[in-house]
Amino acid sequence: MTIQKIHDRRKLDEKLPSMPWYIEQFINYKLPDLSPSTLLEYIRDYESFLGWMMAEGLSAASAYTEVQLIELETLRMEDVTSYRLYLTTRAESTNTRVTVSRKLSSLRSLFHYLSQIAEDEDFYPLLKRNIMAKIEVKRLHKPKDTAAKLKGKILEEEELEEFVGYILEGHRETIAGNKQALYSYELNRERDACIASLILNSGLRVSEVVNLNLNDLDLNQKMLYVSRKGNNDETFKTPVYFREQARDELQTYLQLRESRYRTPRGEQALFVAKPNGHASGNRMTKRAIQAMIIKYAKYFGKPYLTVHKLRHSFATDYYLQNDIYKTKEQLGHASTETTEIYAHLTDKTMSEAIEKRKDLD
Repeated sequence: MTIQKIHDRRKLDEKLPSMPWYIEQFINYKLPDLSPSTLLEYIRDYESFLGWMMAEGLSAASAYTEVQLIELETLRMEDVTSYRLYLTTRAESTNTRVTVSRKLSSLRSLFHYLSQIAEDEDFYPLLKRNIMAKIEVKRLHKPKDTAAKLKGKILEEEELEEFVGYILEGHRETIAGNKQALYSYELNRERDACIASLILNSGLRVSEVVNLNLNDLDLNQKMLYVSRKGNNDETFKTPVYFREQARDELQTYLQLRESRYRTPRGEQALFVAKPNGHASGNRMTKRAIQAMIIKYAKYFGKPYLTVHKLRHSFATDYYLQNDIYKTKEQLGHASTETTEIYAHLTDKTMSEAIEKRKDLD
C-alpha cells in the first residue's frame, strides 16, 4: 500500500465510527473495489449531506450516527433540489459544478446500494424508495473542453528540454542576489531537474512519483514499477517506461542522493528531502513537489504551469508520435475517453502538418 493510501486508510478508519451503520456497511462493501482516498471523499460528502439534513430539520438526529434510513427514504424531490442549491450558493464555501456533481454521484452510489444491493434480515431492500435515482448527474468535462482550457498552458516541443535545463542551470542567475535561495537551489537542483525530467519523459502522476522506491527503478531498461491509480491489487506495480532524456538526470541524482541528503540506510524512497534542522533526509511529499514546480515555472515565464501540466505536456508530445491506445497505456488511463484530450490538443499541430504537405505538393 502506498504512503498516501496508508494515510487515507487511517483517516477512513477514524471517520467510519461517526457514520450511521448503513453507511459503514456500504463503505466496507466498496473497500475491495475503491481506494481509501476515494472512500474518504465519499465520507466527507456524506458528512456534508447528513449535516445539511439535520440543519434543515429533515432528520431528528443530533449526530450523524442517528440519521435513520426512513429519513432518507422519505426525502422529496424538492429536498434534493434544495441541497443542490445549498451546495452552489452557501456563502462560506461555494462549490464548483464539478464538486457538486461529485457529491451527488456519491449520494447516488449510496442510495443505489441501499435500495438495490443491501438487504435486511427478511431479504428486503434496506431502502424501499430511492429518490436519488431521479437525479441525473451530467458529465461536465468533455475532452474537447478540457483540451481548450489547456491550450497555451503546457510545454511544447523544445520547451520540455528547456524547462529541465532552466532548473538545472538557468535558475542560478535568476536568484544570484539571494544567498538563502541560492544555497537551497544548489542543494536541490539536480534532484529537482530529475523530477521534472522524469515526469516530462514518462507522464507519471505526482502521486506516482512520490511513492517511487529505489527498487522500483530499472535504469538499464529505462523502466519504473509504479503503483497506479485505480489498481486495487496492492502487490502489483505497473511497468512504465521513460525516455532516454530522463536517464542522465536519474543517474546524476542517484550518485548524490545518499551523501547530500544523508538518507538513512532503511529509507527506500527514490526522491528525498532534508528539511532545515533535520539530520537526515526522508521521502518528499506531494505538496513539496507541487510547490517546487510552481516556483520554477514562475521564474521560467510560465506561471500557469503546474506539476500536472507537466504530465499533460508529455502526453501531448507522446501522442504526436503514437496512437491513442499506446498513450492510454503509458498514462494509466482507465479508458480512451480521457486520452481524447490529447487528440484535441494536437489539432493545431495536425493542421500545420497538412499545410506543410500542401507546400511540398
